[in-house]
Amino acid sequence: SMFDTLALECRRLFLRDHVVPVHIGAHDFEKGVTQRLVFNVELFVPFASSTPKADKLDEVVDYDFVREVIANRIARGHIELQETLCDELVQRLLAHPQVRAVRLSTQKPDVYPDCAGVGVEVFRMKGMKA
Repeated sequence: SMFDTLALECRRLFLRDHVVPVHIGAHDFEKGVTQRLVFNVELFVPFASSTPKADKLDEVVDYDFVREVIANRIARGHIELQETLCDELVQRLLAHPQVRAVRLSTQKPDVYPDCAGVGVEVFRMKGMKA
């Protein structure tokens, strides 16, 4: 399967539980305030593009790149839907030449007192039909 191929050919880089205040939400009470959003990102990078020969940072995909993609989108202003945010971020991350696939989720941890969070997850691979 596609996932077996990725597992065998790629290194999985992850950014786990990255918490950021975001202007997000479709409801009136969500406008003009930030709420915590938890990001989980996995990048699938082929071993050929992520196996350092000289143990140097420029030989691999840098985690700062993931954080910057998230920060840059959030800085652009209010987003109504987690789906929109996920799709936009995945598109930007997948545009990195070394990245073959991306799994990304966003989660609002403060919506319901009886849930750890509510969210959306997207998985996209280069060359997949939209």
